[in-house]
Amino acid sequence: MYISIDWIKDFVDLPEMNQEKLAQRFTMATCEVEDVLTTGELLERVRIVEITQVEDHPDSDHLHLVRFTDGKEEHQVVCGAPNAVVGKRVPYAPQGTTFPGGFTLTPKKIRGVVSEGMLCSETELVLGDDDSGLKIFPDDAPLGQSVGEYIGQKNDILFDIDNKSITHRPDLWGHYGMAREFAAVFGSPLKDLWNDGWEQNIRSWMSDENPPVSITVDPDSANLGFTGISMDNITIKDSPLWIQNRLNACGMRPINNIVDISNYVMLELGIPNHIFDRDTIRGEKIIVRRAGEDKEFVTLDEMTRELQPSDTMVCDAQGPSGIAGIMGGLDSSIADKTSRIFLEVANWKDSEVRSTATRLGLRTDALQRYEKSLDSQLLERSLLRLIELVKESCPEAVVKGSIVKVNMPVYTPLVIRVSPRRICQVLGKKIPTLEIVQILEALDFAVAQSERELTVTVPSYRSTKDIECDADIIEEIGRIIGYDNITPESPMNAISAVRLSEAKVKSRKIQDFMVNRAGALEIMTYPMVGEKLLDQAYWPEKNETLVLVNAMSPESDRMRPSLIPSLMASAALNQKSYSSFKMFELGRSYQEDVQDFSNERYQLGFVSFDKKNSPYLDVANRVEELMNSLNISYRMIPGKNDQNPLYPVDWAGIHPYETMDIQIMGRSRGYIGTIHPLVCRNFKIKGQLVIAVLDLTDFQDQRMKDKTKYQPLDRFPSSLFDCTVLAEAHTPVEDVVSALKTLKMKELDWVKVADVFVMSEEQKSVTLRMSFKDPDKTLTGDFIKEAEDKVIATLKSKGYPLKM
Repeated sequence: MYISIDWIKDFVDLPEMNQEKLAQRFTMATCEVEDVLTTGELLERVRIVEITQVEDHPDSDHLHLVRFTDGKEEHQVVCGAPNAVVGKRVPYAPQGTTFPGGFTLTPKKIRGVVSEGMLCSETELVLGDDDSGLKIFPDDAPLGQSVGEYIGQKNDILFDIDNKSITHRPDLWGHYGMAREFAAVFGSPLKDLWNDGWEQNIRSWMSDENPPVSITVDPDSANLGFTGISMDNITIKDSPLWIQNRLNACGMRPINNIVDISNYVMLELGIPNHIFDRDTIRGEKIIVRRAGEDKEFVTLDEMTRELQPSDTMVCDAQGPSGIAGIMGGLDSSIADKTSRIFLEVANWKDSEVRSTATRLGLRTDALQRYEKSLDSQLLERSLLRLIELVKESCPEAVVKGSIVKVNMPVYTPLVIRVSPRRICQVLGKKIPTLEIVQILEALDFAVAQSERELTVTVPSYRSTKDIECDADIIEEIGRIIGYDNITPESPMNAISAVRLSEAKVKSRKIQDFMVNRAGALEIMTYPMVGEKLLDQAYWPEKNETLVLVNAMSPESDRMRPSLIPSLMASAALNQKSYSSFKMFELGRSYQEDVQDFSNERYQLGFVSFDKKNSPYLDVANRVEELMNSLNISYRMIPGKNDQNPLYPVDWAGIHPYETMDIQIMGRSRGYIGTIHPLVCRNFKIKGQLVIAVLDLTDFQDQRMKDKTKYQPLDRFPSSLFDCTVLAEAHTPVEDVVSALKTLKMKELDWVKVADVFVMSEEQKSVTLRMSFKDPDKTLTGDFIKEAEDKVIATLKSKGYPLKM
C-alpha cells in the first residue's frame, strides 16, 4: 500500500529530515516501509514544445523526423506517432530522462538518424491510458514550461508499506490513521479537521424531508452497520487535478469526479464506500439480505459471479446490486448521465466477506479493509466527508433528506487499567509517567490518572481487533519510544540443573544404543501421511476420523496409524543408493479412539536392509540386546500373534516364517518381521527388508531397576565352537537353541544363532555358536573335545543332526 507524505502533511507537520531516516523511524515505530519512492521528477524534466517541421524518415515508411522548439532551442527526434502535426504543442523528454521501470533516454541512432530525446504520450507520462499518439496540450500552453508545473503536480514522497505488517491494525488502512501515527512518533499535534463545527456545517445542508431511498437490513446478514444519504443535481466530470494526482500516486486510476471521490475518501479515512446511480435503484429501496435463490451476479468488472445462498448481497426491490463488502454491480455503477446518487457507507463481518471473496477469487481494495475488522463507529464520519467532497465538486448539488442509519451496533468502550511501574518493568526502561500519558493521548487513548495506576479508555477503532489487555498498552509505549532506545540487559534469573524425565533418559539410551551398538542412522519422517502411501503398503487402517479438514496436500492429509508405511517409504528411497543400511526412528503413531478422538503411541522403529542376505536374525539379536540394556522384562516369541496391536491381523506384509512377537510385561508391545516380498515389490524394493517396532508408551515413564551385575574380568581364556545342524524348514530357531538347555554342563557359557540358511522348502541349516569357559582354570583340549561331542550328540538326539 502506498502512503503519500504530501497527503500526510494535510494532517500533521513533519520534521525536516532525510526521507530515508523518516522511513526508518516510522518502520521501527509503526510498520515496515519496504521502499521509498519519489513522484513528480519525470514531469519536472519533461517540457512543453511546439512542432515546427515534420518530414518522412529516409529509411522508414512509418517513422518521421520531427523538429520542434521550446521557445529558445530547436531539437529533432525520430517519432512514429500519427498525430505529430506542425503547430501542435506536445511533451518532450530530453536525453537523460528516466521513465517508470528504470528506462533512461540516451543518445542513439534510429535507422541511421540521431534522435535527441523523445516526444511522449499520456501513457508514457503516467497521465492516462491513451497510447495511440502524442499527448496534445492546448495552443496557449507555455513553451518551455515543465509538464509538472503546467498541470500543477507537486513532487511527492511515497512510502510503500508492507501490507502484512498492518494486518492487525485496521485503523492504518487510510492516510488519516497513518497521520495519527506520524504525529505520535515525531511529537507533532494531529490537526483536528473533522471536529464538531465541521460536522454541524455539513449537517446544515440536510433537510427534514423523508429520504428518497429506504434501507432494510436482514439481521441474519453479514452487516455490522449501514448508513446512507441521497444527493441530486450531480454533474459527472473530471476530478480536480489535486485529487487525480493523489489517486495516481497511490496506484488508483482516476475515472470521474464521483468515482474518484469514493476512492479518495476510502484512501483518506480507511473506510470503503459505494456510490449508486440512484436511477438504477429499483423501487427506491436498499435491502441487505442473503443471496438466497439468486444464482449469478455481474460485477463492475463485467464478470459473471456464481453466488451461494449464504452470500450477503446489497439489493434493490427487484434483485442484487452489489456483493457486500467486495464489489458493486455493473448495472448500478456511475454513468456519464448520472444526476442523482445514493451514497452508502457500511461495515461487514470480516470472516464472511473474506470467505466469499476467496471462493469467488475476487480481491478488491474494499475487501482488503473489511477483512481487517473495521470500526462501525466511523461510518458516519466517512459519509459526511463524502458529502463534503461531492458538494465541493458539484456546488449546485442538493442533499435530499438526512442520513439514514440502520443496524448500528451498540458500542461499549474498552477500559484497561495498568500501572506506570508495570510498564517500566516490562519494557526494562524508566519512563516518566507524564511521557507515558502523552504518548497514549497522542494515539487517541483517553487516560485517567490515579495515584498508582492509569485507567486507559481504548478508542473504538483500536478495540475491534488490536488492543485487548495491558500488554497491548505496554507495546504501544515501547514502539513509540523506540525499542532501539531500550538498553538490552540479561535477566537476573537463577540457573539450576534440570533433571531429565525418565522418558527422555530412556529415549537417549535408545538413541545411543541404536547408533553405537546397532550401527543405525536416525531418521525423522513426517507424522502426516496420505491414503496413497497406506494403499501402497497394503495397510488396511486408513484413520478416516483423523483426516485434516484443510490439508496442505493429499500426501499428508491424515495422522499416520503406524510407523511401518513411513519406514518402508524411507527404505525404498535409500535402497536406490545403498546395498545395505540400518536406520531407526523414535516417533509417534495415532490410533482412532471414539472417546478421546485419538490414541497417541510413542514407538521405536528399526529398519535393516540388505540386497543379498536376510538381516532378520541380526535385527532380533540387536533388539534383544536393546531390551537387556534397558533392563526391561520381555519375551521374544517366534510366529505371528493376531492380538499384536502393532499391525492389523489381515496385513499382507506379514512374512509366513520370519515373524516374531515381543511381549513386554506380559503384553504384546513389539514386532520383528521380514516384510513380505509382495509388499516390497509395491515399493520397488529389491532385497531383504526387516522392520522391528517397539511401543514404548506404557513404560517410557517408568524407572527400571538396574539389574547390571559386575564381575571381574576372566582370568582364563574361553573357547568358541560353531556347529551347523539340519532342521525342518518350519522349525523355530529358538527350539534348536532350547535343545541344549537339557545339557547339564556348567562350562557352557552361552549359545547364539550365527546363521540360518534355507536349503529347500522342507529343510534348513542352523549354525550355532557357543562358548566354553571355566572361571577357575584353563580348559584342556581333551575336555573341549568331549564337550563338543556332547553338544553334537544332544542336538542329534533332539532331531537336529550335524550337517555333513
